[in-house]
Amino acid sequence: MNIMVVGVGGQGTLLTSRIIGKTALQGGYDVKLSEVHGMAQRGGSVVTFVRFDSKVYEPVCEEGTVDVLISFERLEALRYAHFLKPDGTLIVNDTRIDPMTVVIGAKEYPQDILSTLAKSHKIYTIDAGSIAREIGNSKVLNTVVLGASAKHIGFEKEEWLRVLEATVPPKTIEINKKAFELGYEA
Repeated sequence: MNIMVVGVGGQGTLLTSRIIGKTALQGGYDVKLSEVHGMAQRGGSVVTFVRFDSKVYEPVCEEGTVDVLISFERLEALRYAHFLKPDGTLIVNDTRIDPMTVVIGAKEYPQDILSTLAKSHKIYTIDAGSIAREIGNSKVLNTVVLGASAKHIGFEKEEWLRVLEATVPPKTIEINKKAFELGYEA
C-alpha cells in the first residue's frame, strides 16, 4: 500500500503519517516512511510517503503508484495528483491556503480545483476545518481527515484509535479521538 500525505506546514501532515505508519506496523506489516519538509515553517508544502507491505525496500513512491493520496489543502492535492495510480483514491480537505506567490500577487490561486481533479480521479472531499472548529479545536483537522481516510487504507477503527491514543499528546487524546470518529463517519 502506497500512501502520500500532503499539506502545508503546521497542518499535522507529519503526525498523520506517523499514525498511519504505526497502525500498519501494529498490523504486522513492514513499513517505510519518508518526509519532505520544504519550507514548512513558512507555510510551504510538506510531503510524506507511507509504504507498507510484507516487505518494503524503499520509502518513496514513484509517480503513478500511490493508492491513497491524502491532502490537507486543495492546491496541494492538485500539485501532487500525478502521483496517484489510475484507480487511486484522493481525499481532500476542502480548504484554501494561499501560497506566498499568491499572497504577493505573482500568481493566482487556480479556480475549480476539485471539479478539475474529479474529472480524472476518484475524489472524496471533507471540510475538516469546520468539523474541528465545531468540536472546539481547529488543530485537530488532520485527525478529522485521517478518520475520513482510514476506511480507504484498511484496519479496524479500534486499531486506529489505539494508535492515535498512544501517539498524540496525553492532554489531546479525547479531542483527537472525537475528531477521528467524526471524520470516520463523514
